[in-house]
Amino acid sequence: MSQLRATKSGLVVSAVICIFIFLYLRNPTPVESEEEPAHPEVVECGFYPDGLCSALFEGKGAAPQIAKFCKTPHKSEIHAHSHTPGNCSGISRGLHFITRPLSAEEGDFSLAYIITIHKELAMFVQLLRAIYVPQNVYCIHVDEKAPKKYKTAVQTLVNCFENVFISSKREKVAYAGFTRLQADINCMKDLVHSKFQWNYVINLCGQDFPIKTNREIIHYIRSKWSDKNITPGVIQLLHIKSKTRQSHLEFVPKGSIYAPPNNRFKDKPPHNLTIYFGSAYYVLTRKFVEFILTDIRAKDMLQWSKDIRNPEQHYWVTLNRLKDAPGATPNAGWEGNIQAIKWKSEEGNVHDGCKGRYVQDICVYGPGDLLWLIQSPSLFASKFEHSTDPLVVTCLERRHRLRVLRQAEVPTEPHGHLQRQSHFNTRLNR
Repeated sequence: MSQLRATKSGLVVSAVICIFIFLYLRNPTPVESEEEPAHPEVVECGFYPDGLCSALFEGKGAAPQIAKFCKTPHKSEIHAHSHTPGNCSGISRGLHFITRPLSAEEGDFSLAYIITIHKELAMFVQLLRAIYVPQNVYCIHVDEKAPKKYKTAVQTLVNCFENVFISSKREKVAYAGFTRLQADINCMKDLVHSKFQWNYVINLCGQDFPIKTNREIIHYIRSKWSDKNITPGVIQLLHIKSKTRQSHLEFVPKGSIYAPPNNRFKDKPPHNLTIYFGSAYYVLTRKFVEFILTDIRAKDMLQWSKDIRNPEQHYWVTLNRLKDAPGATPNAGWEGNIQAIKWKSEEGNVHDGCKGRYVQDICVYGPGDLLWLIQSPSLFASKFEHSTDPLVVTCLERRHRLRVLRQAEVPTEPHGHLQRQSHFNTRLNR
């Protein structure tokens, strides 16, 4: 494991301030209330010490490093006076976005991303910054239920990048409901009709983060899945079939939105399709996306999926098992390392337990999970919460950016480096 060299990481705070400094100058109220961070000592330091990140990547305890580096708290100050409305160059550089292809191979192989978000602006900025390169294209689906200030901030950032746009049609996304699937379909329509060319599309949510670099993702696709779709999954197991046999209707009770079951049993799948169960995450060829949007079986399957629970866990994998679908993998199973996820049911078998906390049986990672994450063969990992523990993503992001820069075959620009000299009082436009 290489030693991280950066000495300053006001990354998350800088990201938020760069956008908010001109949006909310008169009203500095944050977008949403956030929980106290898990490591308040580190926040008081004004920076995340590299020794702490390195120790976490090596599986060592964090407490000694916090105590060592944070004996004298420092109050952080950020000066972003140069970041005014319309100053997109300052925003992209100040937020350390990569602004040129870093190799000929990457420049010739464009990826499309669909990112569904609804909260935690800082986490979204870190995710976009990590996966952004100018030759890719990004469709952002912002939940229609998100606060107006959140939507405005995302739109302001997106406006600074020609190849990043917000979905033309937005859904009020329901957990486990059809709107989660429809959000991806909406972005697919926009991507197919956009002026940008792309080879594959990958879907993410705002609580995901890459483990592999853009170049490593391309190598993985080309070496193992050339012209093939990746939709991990298998024919429905008996205990899963109730999800597609019983109808579920979305509705919005106070303060939440989800899809409860009712007592109506569904009709059989259209076109006598065999229903599969798999991951909601995918890597799809452009031709398969065009097939999804035009084939009568895909359209009827989408209509049939409107009242089943978690339709995104059935839709992609079922259609990708059709032998005549472009890039289909009829005989594939769970292979395809897209997302590293610690499921509670797999504790003690697939993984050594969640070092953060379980939410709906999925681990929200803590610092103790970092070693497991970087050893994973997966391309991305889920889930993270900046409001709960910003240290996890900050350390992972530093490691990721250093790998990106080391793999570059062209000279890198100074603003591509995340490190700064000292604390938050370094000017963002420096």
